[in-house]
Amino acid sequence: MLEHPQEMRVLYRSAHSRHGIQSLRCRTFTSYTDPFRSHLCGKLSREHVGQHVSVCGWLHKKRMGQQFWLLRDWSGLLQILINEQRQEQWLDMLQKASLESVVAVRGLVQPRPEEQANSDMPTGEIELHAAEIKLLNPALSNLPFLPHNRQVTEQVRLRYRYLDFRQTPLQRALRLRSSVLMGMRHFLHDQHGFVDVETPYLFRRTPGGAREFLVPSQQAGKFYSLPQSPQQFKQLLMVGGLDRYFQIARCFRDESRNPEKQPEFTQLDIEMSFVDTESILGLIEDLLVASWPSSHLGSPPSIPFPRLPYAEAMASYGIDKPDTRFGMKIHDITAFARHHSLFGTITNDRDCTVLAMVAPNGDSLCRTAFEKQAKLILENEVRHQPRNKVRLGITRISREETGNKFSGLRIPSNVQSEFMDMLKVNADDAVIMCAGEDRVNCQKGLGKVRLFTADYLEENGLKVRSDKFDFLWVIDFPLFVNSDKGQWESAHHPFTAPVAEEMHMLNDPQRWGEMRGQHYDLVLNGAEVGGGSIRVHSAAMQRRILDLLRIDHEELKHLLEALDSGCPPHGGIALGLDRLISIYAGSSSIRDVIAFPKTAAGNDLMSSSPCSVTKSDLDFYHISVNENAKTPLEDSFDSVDDSSAETKAAA
Repeated sequence: MLEHPQEMRVLYRSAHSRHGIQSLRCRTFTSYTDPFRSHLCGKLSREHVGQHVSVCGWLHKKRMGQQFWLLRDWSGLLQILINEQRQEQWLDMLQKASLESVVAVRGLVQPRPEEQANSDMPTGEIELHAAEIKLLNPALSNLPFLPHNRQVTEQVRLRYRYLDFRQTPLQRALRLRSSVLMGMRHFLHDQHGFVDVETPYLFRRTPGGAREFLVPSQQAGKFYSLPQSPQQFKQLLMVGGLDRYFQIARCFRDESRNPEKQPEFTQLDIEMSFVDTESILGLIEDLLVASWPSSHLGSPPSIPFPRLPYAEAMASYGIDKPDTRFGMKIHDITAFARHHSLFGTITNDRDCTVLAMVAPNGDSLCRTAFEKQAKLILENEVRHQPRNKVRLGITRISREETGNKFSGLRIPSNVQSEFMDMLKVNADDAVIMCAGEDRVNCQKGLGKVRLFTADYLEENGLKVRSDKFDFLWVIDFPLFVNSDKGQWESAHHPFTAPVAEEMHMLNDPQRWGEMRGQHYDLVLNGAEVGGGSIRVHSAAMQRRILDLLRIDHEELKHLLEALDSGCPPHGGIALGLDRLISIYAGSSSIRDVIAFPKTAAGNDLMSSSPCSVTKSDLDFYHISVNENAKTPLEDSFDSVDDSSAETKAAA
């Protein structure tokens, strides 16, 4: 991170009118950008002892009356010593200076007495003996909260976000974000010839995907839509021969009812012509290493990142964005369970699936509270599948015990050793089992129980997850999925190209479910932080896929015409910057790395938006409002997640 220079010498030319010559003069500034100060508070150290400096900041704290002040700027804290003579001289000003007032101090840097040194402060070995103090702007004495008060609710912090900015964690997060984004820009633009293109915010509605925000126009009954992502624009840029495009793009989705979303979010959007999956994955790995904030996080991750097929991710982890910082993989023990009737008559059903996982040192998992919550997670996963009866079994197991029970389901003593060898069960491990009529739902259900189990164990003092940043590519996704309504939908979005050797299956409806897309997701510590695909560049194939998905060609007429004009093979990806930076910063909420976030209900508490507008404004846009149809949304302050890094729909 750049620091302010202590002295900058600026050469400038001045024309000598009499002699018609130009001469060089030298001007010295204590700081080119900061005429009020020579140093930052947190950057002073013992090497500055004996120097006269000027600092500015906010009054953080007073001690021993007016004798000691703590001054704070973004870089840290500095102790100011005001001697008794100065206190009398500046009495009126010192009394007016309430906490969080903006002040400037000039003085001499001196070492603190050894017994007064504060090892918890980077500047704790020194203090500034004030020779002059200026009150630049007094703050009210009854501010809503003081930034260092961590007991304030998040609602209050969002309402007064400008005060919240002054706290160190948020400052660090925003500066970390800036550093990473600058590194990405440098890598793409300066080193690899990408062109930064701004795409429109006002667009037309697009089929499928998340709900879009509508923007009224002066044309009665006609609206713009805010784009879910620049997906169509970047493909059109490839048609136009731009070849390599990127953008730090703002994206919009009207999903305010979902507590894990933000209505507006930021992604790094990338598209390239004449590429394949390997070249895009390699580019992103190099990009992340090049922009890695080593000063904050240490050494960058090793590349290449591991790759995991979608089917294997679901089979081993029950989720397509697995957290691989810990084990507890899911094992299919259907054959063993059916042979030994572990779950009674349910295993007689030929469609039954039995899955199991082992939780290390899971003594606490036998508690009723854990088992109740785990069952609730499973039931919630299959709530739309009334036929899918799922049973859960949990027990603590050891080789010395016999007749272990799984929530009332007994493991015969003559097969216990075989059972534990098969699952590699150690003494005091817990085994969690799930049986049901639908394999996918059992996988998803036990996958959620796996994450819940890790959280539960860590809450009880057991270290489960490693501290590393664990990147992972998930590949070989299905191209289409069958919805609850029996209609085919895109697993990613309708512009994703099928795997080359499976394109012929488009002509066989019986095999649509077998097709894989050239789609790839980037996962970090169990969160999706990126997603992309190789695109359909043939207009004929794009029309065929739209027909399969029952999407009207007129909705995408402009794109189809462009593909017909000669479109190169191309592909791209987008990284969800809010989620990526929040993981880098060690935050569970993306609100902590967004300067001005919305609440879960999509409200800006600081500006009280959205807000009502006048009738004349509504009339201008030919809009009438049904007051009785309003349904207020309640804010939830659970952890929020940015939307999937690249839209799952045409946006």
